[in-house]
Amino acid sequence: MSRPRRHFSNDEKVRIIRRHLIEKVPLSDLCDELKIAPALFYRWQQEFFENGAAAFSKQPKSQERQWQTKATILEEKLHRKNEVLSELMEEHLHLKKELGEC
Repeated sequence: MSRPRRHFSNDEKVRIIRRHLIEKVPLSDLCDELKIAPALFYRWQQEFFENGAAAFSKQPKSQERQWQTKATILEEKLHRKNEVLSELMEEHLHLKKELGEC
């Protein structure tokens, strides 16, 4: 019977890599402790180093970008709504003046 597949969060992966690189915990000990294959560790390490520059970039994270995009869209909708309302109010006042209600 096989065990259910385990998933490690990104933070957990970084902590594991840190333990090996900074705290000098031997890879064999880490793999035994976590019951993972060394190849998996090396894959995480490779991915970590390939994406390391992203930690120093000033670009917002993807979720922040999504929120910014959504906020921009909502601001545009609000602006259009305000324009339509002001045109309607202007037309309403013009009609009231024509009918002599003002």
